[in-house]
Amino acid sequence: MKLFTSVHDVPSIKQFVKDALALKANPYAHQHLGKNKTLGLVFMNPSLRTRLSTQKAALNLGMNVMVMNLDKEGWALETQDGVVMNGSTVEHIREAAAVMGQYCDILGLRSFPKLNNREEDYSEDFFNKFVKYCAVPVVSLESATRHPLQSFADIITIHETWNPLRVGANAKPKVVLAWAPHVKALPQAVPNSFAEWMCKAQAEGMIDFTIAQPEGYELAEDFTPGAKIEYNLEEALAGADYVYVKNWSSYKEYGKVLTYPDGWMMNNDKLKFTNDAKVMHCLPVRRDLELSSEILDGPNSLVIHEAGNRLWSAQAVLKAMLEEL
Repeated sequence: MKLFTSVHDVPSIKQFVKDALALKANPYAHQHLGKNKTLGLVFMNPSLRTRLSTQKAALNLGMNVMVMNLDKEGWALETQDGVVMNGSTVEHIREAAAVMGQYCDILGLRSFPKLNNREEDYSEDFFNKFVKYCAVPVVSLESATRHPLQSFADIITIHETWNPLRVGANAKPKVVLAWAPHVKALPQAVPNSFAEWMCKAQAEGMIDFTIAQPEGYELAEDFTPGAKIEYNLEEALAGADYVYVKNWSSYKEYGKVLTYPDGWMMNNDKLKFTNDAKVMHCLPVRRDLELSSEILDGPNSLVIHEAGNRLWSAQAVLKAMLEEL
């Protein structure tokens, strides 16, 4: 594996989950792979789980780790070619990425969308140029359109906690991605990625997948092939075994927060429509806005378990990359 940006870089979800759980059972078995190898983590945006879990994953594999908050600690980057750099930018991405590739064997990059221009964000121009010029394997720590390490951890969590023998359980879990309210416009990266992974998992016969959102919040169709789309939350929740709660801004009216009907925050009353569903969220979460405290503090919440699995998703990806160095 030389690039990890989406589920399309994974031949088999089932096998990748198996690999991650083997690492969880024996975290330090492959330290020889990372000996004298360096992982560089480059952040253009804030991070808690991604930063710490990926660092820890690299250390488990025997790697050295360097972290740079490029938005605060680096030179202002120019990304366009053919421009005279007589403005506020100081260094071109061609040189910046190439130099980082000289120092590191693998690089991770986090870069959020601006949510102003859909074509620009969805082109992944910044991320793709970084990959091109650094000339070493790259793992996405979240890009403008996807967050694959999170989605991989999510499906690991579902696989680990699914018990088809419990009373009333489906033969395979029904997973619902449920839109939730927020006070600001958020990217589509997490729901895009979650939907993409769940659609592939559904194609592999692992789950049944539904997306519930108000009118106007439809994701780009490229990320949702085979997903059932619902506009009524209670109908979507019927028989659900897992509910993945997440806000996102409009894709069609790009980056906008549209009006929506009341009743989209998950709480214990809505859990009654489910099959005693486990509730997931990528974190950070705004309590009692996106998701009720009674769920977060209750027995149905998987958010901490899910966050813990971020370590094993990152370690499985890094191991796969190290094996090809």
